[in-house]
Amino acid sequence: METRVLEPTQQGLRAAGEIIRAGGLVAFPTETVYGLGADALSAEAVARIFEAKGRPRFDPIIVHVASPEEAEALWSEVLPLARRLMERFWPGPLTIVLPKRNIVPDIVTAGLPTVAIRMPDHEVALGLIRAAERPIAAPSANRFGKTSPTHHEHVLEELSGRIEAVLACGPTPVGIESTVISLVEDPPRVLRPGGTPLELLREVVGELRADPPLVRGGPAPSPGTMRRHYMPRTPLFLLEPGLPGEGWEELPRERCGYLGFAAAKRGFRYGEALSERGDLREAAARFFAALRRLDSMDLAAIVAEQVPEKGLGVAIMDRLRRASQGIARLNEHSVWIKRA
Repeated sequence: METRVLEPTQQGLRAAGEIIRAGGLVAFPTETVYGLGADALSAEAVARIFEAKGRPRFDPIIVHVASPEEAEALWSEVLPLARRLMERFWPGPLTIVLPKRNIVPDIVTAGLPTVAIRMPDHEVALGLIRAAERPIAAPSANRFGKTSPTHHEHVLEELSGRIEAVLACGPTPVGIESTVISLVEDPPRVLRPGGTPLELLREVVGELRADPPLVRGGPAPSPGTMRRHYMPRTPLFLLEPGLPGEGWEELPRERCGYLGFAAAKRGFRYGEALSERGDLREAAARFFAALRRLDSMDLAAIVAEQVPEKGLGVAIMDRLRRASQGIARLNEHSVWIKRA
């Protein structure tokens, strides 16, 4: 199969919409990352997403809509709190989980009685949904468990020849997936931290559980909740202070890459600074692309600096912890790692 690269014009959107209506797959930009879209109301089309990504069937998929009214047509129950959240945060990087109607196929929700829905804040994404004339189920447009795509070139690197088309729009502005909040629990629970900070959610929700669950068998309650996720091919280790001890492995610093927040390269030959001025929004937007660049350098390891856990820093640290294979410490010339 040849993957078509479509421009985000009216003609390109019409062609992409036709592909979706015919049961095909189209990768498209949102404000967070690129999604891999299929007709959310067709079990056969959604099954192709799992095949293209190598995604396990127990991992549910977020449904994208172009208006709150379209979301309410897919939920069997809409709480007043859901309407307040939609009014405050939609369009935007917030996904809301509520009980589903039967028109939503079980394959979309991994058999769960709930469905996760959001309205993306990106004109091309909204244009595609309108052109397709149906809701679009879309996880991130990458192979399962790997680094999320924030540029159409990232999509082509992993999925070219496996999907019908990609809408080419360059980098995405937010760069971190949406926050997922479940309203079927009391108090509401954040299943995945993301592009909507918890501090802003609390202004609307009040009491909020912010302890994302880990999957230990059975369907995942939300995408991105597995213990190992967002993983580059190169082993990644979280930097922590202190000296190495017994059982630590030494690596030459020149064979390692450094992923920093606002710090310099700290003696590493290869390094990526997410935000020189220490801005968490900028860091989130650059995160996955910087990780991909380091991952392409045939390094022995990537050492990642931890970021402040406030605002979007909560989501960045969530991705780093799920991507990491252990911890790292530094001395003058070496990197010492300890695998988890």
